[in-house]
Amino acid sequence: MLRPSVPRPSRPSRRAVLGAAGLAVGAGALNGTGTSYAADAPVVGEYDVVVVGSGAAGLTAALAAKQRGLSCVVLEKAPTFGGSAARSGAGIWIPNNPVILAAGVPDTPAKAAGYLAAVVGDEVPVERQRAFLANGPKMIDFVQRNSPLRFRWMEGYSDYYPERPGGLAMGRSIEPDVFDGNLLGAELARLNPSYLPVPAGLVVFSQDYRWLNLTAVHPRGVAVAAEALARGTAAALRGEKPLTMGQALAGALRKGLLDAGVPVWLNTPLVDLHSEAGRVAGVLVDRAGAPGLVRARHGVIVGSGGFEHDAAMRRQYQRAPIGTEWTMGAKENTGDGIRAGQRAGAALALMDDAWWGPAVPLPDGPYFCLAERTLPGGLFVDAAGGRFVNEAAPYSDVVHRMYDRNPADPCIPAWLVVDQNYRNRYLFRTVAPTLPFPHSWYTSGAVHSALTLDGLAREIGVPGAALRATVNRFNQQARTGKDTDQGRGDSAYDHYFADPSVGPNSSLGQLWLPPFHALKIVPGDLGTKGGIVTDASARALREDGSVIEGLYAAGNASAAVMGHSYAGAGSTIGPAMTFGYLAAQHVADSAARAARPAF
Repeated sequence: MLRPSVPRPSRPSRRAVLGAAGLAVGAGALNGTGTSYAADAPVVGEYDVVVVGSGAAGLTAALAAKQRGLSCVVLEKAPTFGGSAARSGAGIWIPNNPVILAAGVPDTPAKAAGYLAAVVGDEVPVERQRAFLANGPKMIDFVQRNSPLRFRWMEGYSDYYPERPGGLAMGRSIEPDVFDGNLLGAELARLNPSYLPVPAGLVVFSQDYRWLNLTAVHPRGVAVAAEALARGTAAALRGEKPLTMGQALAGALRKGLLDAGVPVWLNTPLVDLHSEAGRVAGVLVDRAGAPGLVRARHGVIVGSGGFEHDAAMRRQYQRAPIGTEWTMGAKENTGDGIRAGQRAGAALALMDDAWWGPAVPLPDGPYFCLAERTLPGGLFVDAAGGRFVNEAAPYSDVVHRMYDRNPADPCIPAWLVVDQNYRNRYLFRTVAPTLPFPHSWYTSGAVHSALTLDGLAREIGVPGAALRATVNRFNQQARTGKDTDQGRGDSAYDHYFADPSVGPNSSLGQLWLPPFHALKIVPGDLGTKGGIVTDASARALREDGSVIEGLYAAGNASAAVMGHSYAGAGSTIGPAMTFGYLAAQHVADSAARAARPAF
């Protein structure tokens, strides 16, 4: 079961003590227990439902509330909408969804329940797991009926643990189909940009990157590149502005809200929650530099994201080394909604965890190392020059392993060691095969190269003999196709981002051609996964399990239904949208009951 998160013990600084004291005074003035601020703040709006945050959870919640006949507003801290979802590849993990069933995926409710239970265990109440599984497909149906958002199956993108009971090697994940940005009109300029922009003239889906990495070595890579160009050319001839991945997800949901008449207030950060008569009844905001109160007649749904960009919260709850410079989450995600919920009495859980993944700390920001660590011809080494993990394992597991080992066996940073044969064959981020890494990557210390393994070892500060021995053993295992040390290639998932032209194990390849390269690997993340504890209807709970009336949470502002695990691609966005949808349904049902005449 989820247990309330306990901050990591540390001696507070004078600044921290004073800051906490100020926060306590502010909370008393801002929430419903001390109403001086609320009483003084002008009412700047009144709606049935107030949604905080315009990411996947918030946009879905607002759309669902409006379609149930409730008036609604979305409050967004940033000058753009879409949050981290707009920046993402927008994989969506929803078992038994209508898209995969139509494609012939042999999923069943029993398989899905067995798999989620095997992955999550008893860490998350079974009622929440059941609510997600039962309502995820309904949510997908709903958004397709009420917005221009359409989906496609990410064929072959395996569940992350396909060998566990109920796991599917062919995958359950879906992603947005193409959305024409022209439909947004002026709102298109206010869409949060993607993490890695798609090259001009191409229409690229998240699933395509599997093959685009292989354009130099596999005919399917060339074919997929040609398809991406053809789609882009066709869209240009039609006068469209084609969006895919997170841009399509956020853009199409925003279009649904535009058509439904739901306002989205940008540049409107949450200051605190407002309570009246023992229930959350609104949101205190900073509107154009002035305080304001947005009243909520029936409920507040917090979908304001995690706390990945709040250094103090990360130091308080998470393991060192940690900071804000390795995250890919939206920069506005500083835990505002989580702290407001806590001040209102909500319990917190999973605050120690995040949607982790190995990242290369490049000068222009961290790069989430998804396919590159899986392709044959590369391996991770620690400070002692030895392997310590299956590099192709689910990315959250790799970082958990880094943190678990680091205190005794330093592996933060670790190093991805590859040879020139690897570089000649595969795309790395946006660097084409055979081309050198940018000079700035070297000057920043993110990349080192040398003609020999001993020379590379000196560059990265690991023992030369150990590195040579590690590579020799790895090469031997690559020749046999069996990684007896770390099990790389044992799972179907290990082969998704591998190279099918390499055998006998498509994720294992020898390092033999100089120069050799090492890329620094740190614990990156897509966002934090701890937050407000909620029930199966997304209602916020106190530590004693009682409900905070009027308060709901979804997405990374809530404690994840995945617990400390990660079931498949899109285990962030799929549950975020589902519990945003569920929150709106519960608000609407409660409002309908309250409106019935008493007899």
